[in-house]
Amino acid sequence: MKRTAFLLGMALALPLAANEPAAATAAPAPPRQLTLAQAFELAWQRTPAAQALTGRQAQSRAEADLAAAWTPAAPKVTLGALSDRFNNNSAGWQEWEAELAVPLWLPGQRDAQQALAQAQQSLVGSQAAAQRLELAGTVRDAWWRLATAANAGVLAQGRLDWAKALQADVDRRWRAGEMARTDANIARTEVQAAEAEAIETIRGERQAQFAWRTLTGVPPPAALDEEAPAAASAEPGANPRLLALDAAIQRVRARARLQDKSAREAPELTLRVLREHGSAAEPYANAIGVKLSIPFSSGPRLASEGAGIAAELVEAEAQAQQLREQLRFEVDAARADVQAAERRLALAGTRAELAAETLQLLQRAFTLGEADLATLLRARAAAFDAQSERERQRIARGAAVSQLNQALGVLP
Repeated sequence: MKRTAFLLGMALALPLAANEPAAATAAPAPPRQLTLAQAFELAWQRTPAAQALTGRQAQSRAEADLAAAWTPAAPKVTLGALSDRFNNNSAGWQEWEAELAVPLWLPGQRDAQQALAQAQQSLVGSQAAAQRLELAGTVRDAWWRLATAANAGVLAQGRLDWAKALQADVDRRWRAGEMARTDANIARTEVQAAEAEAIETIRGERQAQFAWRTLTGVPPPAALDEEAPAAASAEPGANPRLLALDAAIQRVRARARLQDKSAREAPELTLRVLREHGSAAEPYANAIGVKLSIPFSSGPRLASEGAGIAAELVEAEAQAQQLREQLRFEVDAARADVQAAERRLALAGTRAELAAETLQLLQRAFTLGEADLATLLRARAAAFDAQSERERQRIARGAAVSQLNQALGVLP
């Protein structure tokens, strides 16, 4: 991996006047070691989806336990009493009844219910993976916004340092009578412009840092590393977004099978115990019986539910097919972007080297009085633009690699 922040600082070592010391810089703060993968995990722990995941998993496990039960619902007990005793007449007729009703699975219904519970568990995990991938894209964007803002800050500071050194050199030569007052004014104007640009980049850095802290809850890292690209043979078939849709399709199909096996309400097997006597002088007579309740099926209700499930299945399959095509296009475009970024970076590097060499030559000529200030400023502007473009292309290359990994469904 390339350390972008380190390369930014090295690339911006613009030459100063030969007889002027470099501007003093403050001691750097201790680096905060934080990788993109660690930042992503921190951001995930802060999301509502991650905090609710444990509850969703517990719910799906409870549904699986329910599907594995011996009965589709809990048994129920019914107690009843009948009597013709009025006004405390203890000689009247009395009857006691107790019933234990146990719901029964329909043929094949229990297996279908278990298949639905398993599909639901798979869907919960797949949806969580898809949510993690979506968050990874957000973290990657924030990561490269930080890099862009930091790059702009380093470039602006490099321009300011160079302008201050140039101003000091020009002022010294003006006081010695070697240069005109207009040259000194031009040098001071260049410092003012560089300071204004540096102030603007500080504002941009603060905005990027605020967005980063909101997302991850931690300060930005000192070094913003590039991601390692995914394997060249990687394909979008394992993208969590697509796997989540496939899991949703399997759940709809499991619902369709359960609906087919649930043509009616669950039948009930009831055990009845009856005790009665005609008067207080008679002993209780006991009776035991069994009752089976079989509800009728409802054709219109089943047709309505079946049509709704079928429509949902068709929609989910169409969405999955559309997403497969979209992911293929995204991966192809991302790979092309990476290749283009590599070419642009190579061209920008060559341009920056040539511009830096030209600036060094003109810097020596200016020091010896063989080149005027306007020529030096034009060379410096060209070198600054070339170095800025090289660093922008370096960041663009890293962002393109991250975008390719995102399209392939690879987490940081």
